[in-house]
Amino acid sequence: MARDGRGQQGGSLSPLLANIYLHYALDLWVQWWRKKHAQGDMIIVRYADDFVVGFQHKLDAERFHEALKARLARFALTLHPTKTRLIEFGRFAARDRKRRGEEKPERFDFLGFTHICSQTRDGRFTIRRQTIAKRLRAKLRALYVKLKRRRHWTIPEVGRWLGAVVRGHCQYYGVPGNFALLKTFRQAVLRLWQLAIRCRSQRSRGTWSRVYRLAKRWIPYVHITHPYPSARLRV
Repeated sequence: MARDGRGQQGGSLSPLLANIYLHYALDLWVQWWRKKHAQGDMIIVRYADDFVVGFQHKLDAERFHEALKARLARFALTLHPTKTRLIEFGRFAARDRKRRGEEKPERFDFLGFTHICSQTRDGRFTIRRQTIAKRLRAKLRALYVKLKRRRHWTIPEVGRWLGAVVRGHCQYYGVPGNFALLKTFRQAVLRLWQLAIRCRSQRSRGTWSRVYRLAKRWIPYVHITHPYPSARLRV
């Protein structure tokens, strides 16, 4: 079950207060519900007010969903109407849905990634994580706006800044299975830099060959920075 709990938005202390508030309103209650009511395995991953709950049995998920709405209502909180949904996901989801003549398992977004039921090359189940396409496009649009504001910067200054942007992107999104979208991001950054150079003046030499030479000096190549979850978490 993917969900997002929402209350009133606060100021700069809002994330910290939300964590403290939800620790009592959600975390401790989930532990109690798991011990008291769950018939099978149950896990929860929460970051601030965004969380995903996994269940072994569909009936547990449905009962928890109803109980969660009642629990949050006691604290003047509600589940996000468009982000909260029950989906079939996991190791046997594709097999079971195929038997019933249904489509592939749904995907869900969490912490900047789209999570997809997939397989390794040798046929074992794995969860593929890819940068959310909508978020990637929004980031590139914002990056171009920032580039235009830096027209007065020298080429080395812009190069160092863009290099830091690409490195930071890889540090977060550099997970196994996401390499193609990392390359897409770097290529898009170079295209935006080319447009920015051309906008500097009518005589600017914003050719692709020039941008490519600049990129070799300033923009790092993308790479995977995180191991597979099984290696990192030892599960």
